[in-house]
Amino acid sequence: MKIVLIGGAGGIGSSVAFNLLRTQTPYDIVVVDNRDNMITSHVMDLQDALSLGGARSIRGGTASDALDADIVVVSAAVPLRLNTSRDVFLHDNASLLAGIVDPLVASGWSGVFILMTNPVDPLLTWLSRRTGWSRNHLLGYTLNDTQRFRTGIAVALGIAPQTVTGVVVGEHGAGQVPVWSSVRVNGKPVTLTSAQRDIVLDYIDNWYIRHVALDSARTSTWSSGLGGALMVEAVVHGTEDPFPASVILEGSYGVMGISSSTPCILGPTGLVRVLEEPLESEELAKFAGVARKIGELADSITV
Repeated sequence: MKIVLIGGAGGIGSSVAFNLLRTQTPYDIVVVDNRDNMITSHVMDLQDALSLGGARSIRGGTASDALDADIVVVSAAVPLRLNTSRDVFLHDNASLLAGIVDPLVASGWSGVFILMTNPVDPLLTWLSRRTGWSRNHLLGYTLNDTQRFRTGIAVALGIAPQTVTGVVVGEHGAGQVPVWSSVRVNGKPVTLTSAQRDIVLDYIDNWYIRHVALDSARTSTWSSGLGGALMVEAVVHGTEDPFPASVILEGSYGVMGISSSTPCILGPTGLVRVLEEPLESEELAKFAGVARKIGELADSITV
């Protein structure tokens, strides 16, 4: 099973590589980046972790390695800078992605493409149009929104995050839609008070702004790296457990042709099916507005 990580020498890409090495799956991992010294540095380090997991190999490579990959994971992006919205990276990252996907399209590649580059929803919407690939093969990483929702609930209730489940749909960003009816603690439905919801909303709505304001020149390396590896595992092995992902919607939530986050069932061909969350009227209205915004952003890309 060949996994190619484009942007693999960056914080998120190298974290995905590390977490894949910790699985028991015999992956052949290829790290692709435009910084040869960083590729070599990471590979030298990660090779010494091979004996601690199930992966068969890890090496550096070039973009041409993607042409026969089973799964391509892209976290390549322009350098992070101070901002309050991922949307500021839309056009620069679209230009970067065009150079990655065009050779894949020309070669007839038919693997599973996982996008971790932001803003993931409009970029994936645009990529669907540019490549013509089936929506099954195009997945966007959005697990962090759901994880932050669960963490925020745990903070509000003063409990362990491991006891909490709950789902976020919509945009990976300011247009995220927390689904309050999905909240469970130890498997039992829980209704949060207005004050508790405010704590949760402050946590999830302001996490990105607070983190970027630190000007640390790093992103959510650890959570995204672990989550990205879990997404690869869900694709490779298949799962009956819902996995949040940005996918092209074909009628779910009343949306057509736009990529947004929703619980999904994943498998070796990528998207198996969408699991549409039941939404309250206000949640559904917000989802519709967010979908329009995502579509407009995708339309604005002129690469």
